[in-house]
Amino acid sequence: MRKTHVLDFLKELSSNNSKDWMDANRDWYEEVKESLLEDVAEILAALSISQPFFSELRPKDCIFRQNRDVRFSANKQPYKTNMAAYFSVGGKKSVGPGYYLHLQPGASFVGGGIYMPDAATLKKIRQEIDYSGKELERILHQSEFHAYFGDMEGEQLKTSPRDYAMDHPYIRYLKYKSFIVSRPITDQDISSGSHVGLAVTAFEKMRSFHEFLERAIAAPEDDASLL
Repeated sequence: MRKTHVLDFLKELSSNNSKDWMDANRDWYEEVKESLLEDVAEILAALSISQPFFSELRPKDCIFRQNRDVRFSANKQPYKTNMAAYFSVGGKKSVGPGYYLHLQPGASFVGGGIYMPDAATLKKIRQEIDYSGKELERILHQSEFHAYFGDMEGEQLKTSPRDYAMDHPYIRYLKYKSFIVSRPITDQDISSGSHVGLAVTAFEKMRSFHEFLERAIAAPEDDASLL
């Protein structure tokens, strides 16, 4: 199957991360990119059944560029050694919550939530946790959800955020700076093509988590200063 070439390509790219190699293998890259676009189209079609706004996205709106921005990085390798797609209003350029598919030999996963939101967005999420922390806790600790994804992930503050006391009943959630859940997928899942169905299943299972974050961001901002 063509999808087996995705991991083969990424393994070779990891060992030969140069423009010369990419130029010599441009046709192979275009092949695996087209394969990813087909996967993304299939995922979008499935998500659109229950979340119609996904029907407005084109697959190319969701996949990330292979080129790395090396201007401010010590790592000067020109290409990413993974391929990925982000499913959200606005596609990959969205600053809001979404679903994420990451393909990388030995390190693939599906995830969702929001990664390192800006100060205004983070403030809104924390405000929603302050108001509705019990709901978030119920989502994260629902038995099927927790068995599937485990604990919420993301960088955390070492102390309480401004305006929230350390004895706040939901301080463990308020400390987060990213709000993410994820589940690994295997190389075999990708080689067989079953990763598409697994992604759709995972994204549907995390829908309540996604909707909590969406509601938080849509809420009007209060008058407090940014955190």
